[in-house]
Amino acid sequence: MKEHSWLCTFITQISLCFCVYLAFNMGDRTESSSRPVETYFMSVAGGFRPENEQTLLLKLMEKVAKVYKVQFVVSISELGENDPLGLNATWYFQSLKLPWYTTKSFKGQRPGSYLKHTKVQYGKTLDIVIVNTELFQGPSAGAIEHQLLWLMKTLEESTSDWRIVVGFHPLLACNGSTEAKDNPLCLHEMFLNHRVDAYLSGHACTEHVHKQSAKQPGNADQPGKGPCLTPIRRIFDQNKEKVNGLLLHRVSSLELVTYSINLEGDVAHKIELQQSGREAM
Repeated sequence: MKEHSWLCTFITQISLCFCVYLAFNMGDRTESSSRPVETYFMSVAGGFRPENEQTLLLKLMEKVAKVYKVQFVVSISELGENDPLGLNATWYFQSLKLPWYTTKSFKGQRPGSYLKHTKVQYGKTLDIVIVNTELFQGPSAGAIEHQLLWLMKTLEESTSDWRIVVGFHPLLACNGSTEAKDNPLCLHEMFLNHRVDAYLSGHACTEHVHKQSAKQPGNADQPGKGPCLTPIRRIFDQNKEKVNGLLLHRVSSLELVTYSINLEGDVAHKIELQQSGREAM
């Protein structure tokens, strides 16, 4: 009888230990599964490419989209929704049937720009302000003024933790230049004042972002491999080679990391922006 009682006690203790172990492990799984994940998106320079190069890029985009569960694509192109890269991507690759945001307004419904608002970790948010910089090249002073007022108002009203402005043309920094007021592409000072973190453009940074005369903005029509991400607070502190491929952006509550990936799938370089840097200004 005593032996039977001891055996029952032993079995009961083992069962309790197993239940406690199972409870802890289930709790860990629940916690990890409910933990907020980082936000990934891609940016790419559109336009016409040789067929083999376009195929390599689309296959690379498909692989990256699957592995990192990319939420959307920013396409920097003068052709907007008629860009062949975006059309072929969504036609031939199922995993690339994601939201595509282009540097032209949707199907000509709006002549200006628009805002993409995205939630990231722990209640933080990301604003992507897409600007149709082609309007800055036109002769209409009214259209230019309207575009600049919209951009300034959008940045002033933004309460997001991260802010990225996207435009096809390169960013000019005409700091202190008397000619700056005559060139709407001299936006660096505005971006600094409104706490913009980075500018995405369709051209390589090293050739187009520099201090220069506002009347000599560089050859924006020169084919660039890009795209290019320029940190607003480190606009001149860059020495990166052009990479023909895509940019993968990882956004969390504390940092924004951009990986420049070439057509071979290798990370050529990365840019890290810390959220804490904003408070340090």
